[in-house]
Parts: sequence; C-alpha cells; structure tokens
Amino acid sequence: MSTAVVEETRQLVNRALHGDQRAMLQIVEKYKQRVFGLCFRMLGQREEAEDMSQESFLRVLNNLPKWDQSRDFEPWLLTITANRCRTQLARRKRPSTSIEFTHPPEDRTWKNENDAEQLLEEVQLALALLPTKHRRAFQLFHEQQMNYAEIAKTLDVPTGTVKTWVHRARTEMVRRLADREVLEVRRAV
Repeated sequence: MSTAVVEETRQLVNRALHGDQRAMLQIVEKYKQRVFGLCFRMLGQREEAEDMSQESFLRVLNNLPKWDQSRDFEPWLLTITANRCRTQLARRKRPSTSIEFTHPPEDRTWKNENDAEQLLEEVQLALALLPTKHRRAFQLFHEQQMNYAEIAKTLDVPTGTVKTWVHRARTEMVRRLADREVLEVRRAV
C-alpha cells in the first residue's frame, strides 16, 4: 500500500475516533468489498457473510482506540474479520441444543404462586443478561409477535441479522436457564 493511502486511512481513523460519523462510514465504504469477500470465501453463504461483515465492522469501529497506528490498518481489520468468521464456523460445528422439560409446560402444576414467580424471575434475569440487540430482537419476535421482516424494518438491519439475533438470544437463554437448573437440556447427537 502506498504511503498516501496509509496516511489517508490513519486520518480517517483519527476522525472516527473523535466521533466523526462520516469518517466511520468512509472506513466501511473503503473496505466493505474486501471484508465481504473474505467472509464469503470463509463461510460460503451470502447472507451469513453479510452478517459477519456487519459484525466485523461493528467490532472494528468499537475497538478503533486499540489499533496500533504504527501498523497497517487493513491487516488488523481483516484479522478481526477472519476471527469473526472462525467463530461463526465453530458455531456451525457445535451440536444443536434441544430442550427437554422435566414436566411439559402445559402439564406443569405450580405448587404455589411463588414457584411461578421464581420461574418468571429466572426468565427475566436470563433475558436481561442478553446483549441489547439480541434482547430487543427476541422481545419483538416473542412478546410483540412481529415477524422477521417487521423486526428488520424496525431495527433497520437485514432480515438475516434479525434471524441470527433471535436464534442467539434463544440459545443463550436456554444455556443460562440450564446453568441455573431451571431447564433440563439434552444435547442432540
């Protein structure tokens, strides 16, 4: 890369670090093809590559203060992108989780009102611990009964991103509830 391009990138990053939204958009615009190309090559699925590209840029923009300006920006950006893709590939390899309740919810009789309140508290705690974007998508889907397209429009993100967020929210809630022994979880083989 030429010295002029490297210096231009450093200036963009410095402007972005000082809150210049236009500079952030210029960084995304400048590198979006390379980031998407890497994601698509690693993941092989367009929608997933779009989601990982978006997540990569969010991660990069949130971590701009950590970038060592004595080094080139692009390798740092692409390393973060590759790491996001590797994480996504690892998720694919994990066995799916199915939920097995000790008593099916519709058949369960609560001994007293405190049991039901305790379950509600556990669910609310698990929900509160989710990342904000995942929690919001989950609530719109399950509480507001919105479909993925409506949620995507409301949150101004792609439909595939909404599906990912809702799925991650469900998975994380099941994990947290299982860890707290509210649910019994059986791993699918």
